[in-house]
Parts: sequence; C-alpha cells; structure tokens
Amino acid sequence: MIKWMTGAALLLCAVPTLSQAADSASTHKNPLSVHVLNTQTGTPSSGVEVMLEQKTDSGWQTLATQTTNADGRIPALYPKGETMEAGVYRVVFETGDWYERQGTETFFPEIPVPFQVESGVAHYHIPLLLSPYAYSTYRGS
Repeated sequence: MIKWMTGAALLLCAVPTLSQAADSASTHKNPLSVHVLNTQTGTPSSGVEVMLEQKTDSGWQTLATQTTNADGRIPALYPKGETMEAGVYRVVFETGDWYERQGTETFFPEIPVPFQVESGVAHYHIPLLLSPYAYSTYRGS
C-alpha cells in the first residue's frame, strides 16, 4: 500500500538483517578478525585455515584455529570470553594446504603475520591479499 504524506518529511533508513547485525556485533565484541582475498581471481578465499598464536617467553602458544567462511573471513578469531592482552601475536595462514586443494602450486606454504597489540585498542583486523607467488597484508579496520 502506498501512502502519500503531506506536510511531513519521510525518513528512510537501512535496517540491517539479523545475520548482518550478528556479524557486526561479533566483529565489534571480538578483538580480532581476518579476511583472505585471492587477488589472482578477485574472489574471497574460503576454507583457509588460520591459526592465532601469542608470543611467550618459551615460544609461540596457539590460542585458536579457525577456517575462513564463504566470504573469506573469520569475524571473531580471538577465543570467546577472553581478553586480548598487550603483547606480540601472529596469525598464520595455511595457504599451502588451501592451494593444494585448489590444484595450484604456491611458493608460500604458510604466511605468518606477526603484530603488536597495545592496551586500550578495541579491535584489530588483518586482511591478506593472496596469489600463488606473492602476498600483501596491512592493518585493516
């Protein structure tokens, strides 16, 4: 049904779907997200295993392991209910296994990305732009 309004302004706003709201909420509550994009094809890299590690006095301690979703993302990689403390962490993208399943050779069997966490920073996002013989990463938002 269409209603005509006179003498009043009509305000339109976008309302997120439940899944968008859930993704947004989980991203903002969890301090770490990642995204893998296949730059050779311009598509998301779903099915990439990603490991999160924290540097300790005795080496690297594994905190979590997850796999990228259909959009090439892991919106909440840090363990649920835990607080991310200041220190050095790294995400390790298991690209060799992923490329093997794609039937493609790669020069990089895994890509470790170390990063520094500071107190008071609410969220870190680590994107990986990936091709068989090159990659790039940066601090996202």
